[in-house]
Order: sequence, then structure tokens, then C-alpha cells
Amino acid sequence: MVKTDILIIGAGPTGLFAVFEAGLLKLKCHILDALPQAGGQLSELYPKKPIYDIPGFPEVLAGDLVDNLMEQIKQFEPGFTLGERAETIEKQEDGSFIVTSNKGKRFHAPVIAIAGGLGSFEPRKPLIEDIEFYEDKGIKYFIKNPEKFRDKRVVIAGGGDSALDWSIFLSNVASEVTLIHRRNEFRGALDSVEKVQELKNLGKIKMITPAEVVGLNGAEHLESIDIEENGAHRTIPTDYFIPLFGLTPKLGPIGDWGLEIEKNAIKVNNALDYQTNIPGIFAIGDVNTYPGKLKLILCGFHEATLMCQAAYQIINPGKKYVLKYTTVSGVDGFDGTRKEAPKAVVKAIV
Repeated sequence: MVKTDILIIGAGPTGLFAVFEAGLLKLKCHILDALPQAGGQLSELYPKKPIYDIPGFPEVLAGDLVDNLMEQIKQFEPGFTLGERAETIEKQEDGSFIVTSNKGKRFHAPVIAIAGGLGSFEPRKPLIEDIEFYEDKGIKYFIKNPEKFRDKRVVIAGGGDSALDWSIFLSNVASEVTLIHRRNEFRGALDSVEKVQELKNLGKIKMITPAEVVGLNGAEHLESIDIEENGAHRTIPTDYFIPLFGLTPKLGPIGDWGLEIEKNAIKVNNALDYQTNIPGIFAIGDVNTYPGKLKLILCGFHEATLMCQAAYQIINPGKKYVLKYTTVSGVDGFDGTRKEAPKAVVKAIV
């Protein structure tokens, strides 16, 4: 059983920033996310794409923003459970909650903050016969440990940033990398497209376009794939097939928790603290809805800040918190570190 002050469901930018705001209030957080790494859509869908509307950053790459948020919260020592989805919730007699993941891990907290972006993401799977049989037998939808592909033959399918970036990365790990896309054109960062072109010219990446994977072969483990290229069929031996066609957002089991739902989003009280219809459960970021809602990262940061103030009152009933600017109070981490502005020097000028 993991016990914490606030269980944050969702490790996207809003969920990560909530850890910082909670830390200022001396509240501990644990983050639960179905994806295998922190960052949500920013890490999974467009880590190399620039974002232009983050205050103080005229331009910041999505992946760099995640790195900065992780650095910002490091001193508050949040716990992370990644690659697991929030499944069920049980309200306790004292008003607290126990959430159980799809892998049976249990989390106990007086406050739940759902920051799941557009919901729990599931990979878009190609419509290929027997694909489920080969899952974990040669088919991977996420790359958690690149070393798993060391000296192996890998086929990647897709035409976006993830397919390009992993093709580049694995070209120095796998014995053979083949990139397949149904079009000749790729939609990704220009430097990634140019790098793949360079590696293709050097013979480090094989590219087959326009083509589609239409069949899978192998008795107990994936041994080869069938592709259709310009109306012709052929078979390619491989050890792994990695289809990277993006993610499908779904509210998932959270939709069965008794929360008020409107158009696949969770209704909240935006006049006060972004609490749901169930006291103690909040929804912040893209997963919530209210009149005038804007699905922007900077709005999620604002919602996380007010949510933490309300969470403090739930966890510390009757205790008054006096808001202080970090320029005045500094920031004390749970790891013993302290950040503070240099103190003024009192000295006479003669």
C-alpha cells in the first residue's frame, strides 16, 4: 500500500506541476500513470516539437519542458508508478480513498487529483490478423528499454516523430532497422527527417515506402512480417515489429467512478477549486470541463495551484495557510535542500 497526501493520476505537465505546488504546502505526492514515462502527450507524441505559449519561454521543446518540470519537483521527492492504470476506487469511512491499479497495486490518500490529460492513452493498433497473439512475443507498442533490441532486427512502422526518432536511436543499437510508412512523406521535425535520410544514405536504416504491414508470421515468437508494397507482397524476417501510430485517449475505468461526466470529460467546480461532484476528488488539466474551459498547459498549471490550496484544507482542517511568494519564503525540499533568493546586505555607504 502506497500512502501519500495527494495521489495524482496522470504524469503530464499539469500533474507534474501539481507536485511543486503541493510541495510548497508540505504535502507529499505520488503519481500514477498508464504510460511508461512521465510527460504524457508531450513525451509520447511530440517531444521534439516547440511550444510557444508557456509563460517565460518564447519557445520550448515539449521534451525539454518535461525535463524542466521533473527538475523543478525533484526536491519534493514524489513517488512514481508508471505503466499502470488507475482501475478502481474505494471511499473509506474517514473520507480518504484507496485506488487500485490494473496490476493490483494499492494507493491510499485523502485527496485524489485526476490530471489524466485526455484520459488514459492506449496505442493505436494496426488492423492485422493475430496481432494480439504476438504482443510481448515480438510486437511492442512502447519502447521502455532500448537495450532489449540490442543486435536484433527491428521493423518500425509509422510516419511521425516517434517513428523517426526511434528509428534514429535504434540505428545504433539494433543490428538492422527497417522503417515502413504508407506514404513517401513523413510528418515530423525537419531535423529528424533529414537525419533519417542521412542514415538511409549511409545504409544504417532501410526504408520501405509507400508500404504497409499486412501479416505476421512465427510459431511462438515473431519471425517475419508480410508487407504490401505497390500492390506486390513480400516477406521480411525480423525479431521485433514496433507500430508507432500514435495513441487513442480514453477516460477508461475512471469513467465508472461515479464522477459527473460531460462529453468524455470530468465536470468540476471552476468557481472555487476544480473539485468534482465527489468531495476530495479533483480534476485538473485537459481531463476536466467547465464553462469557458480552455485546454492549454498554462491553464492546467493554474488549476493545479488552486487544487493544492483546497487539498491543504482537506488534509489540515481548520489550519490556516498564509500564502508567501517563493521570492520571500524560498523553497524547502523534502530532501533537505533549500532554494532562496540572496539576502540583502546591510552596509553603510561612506
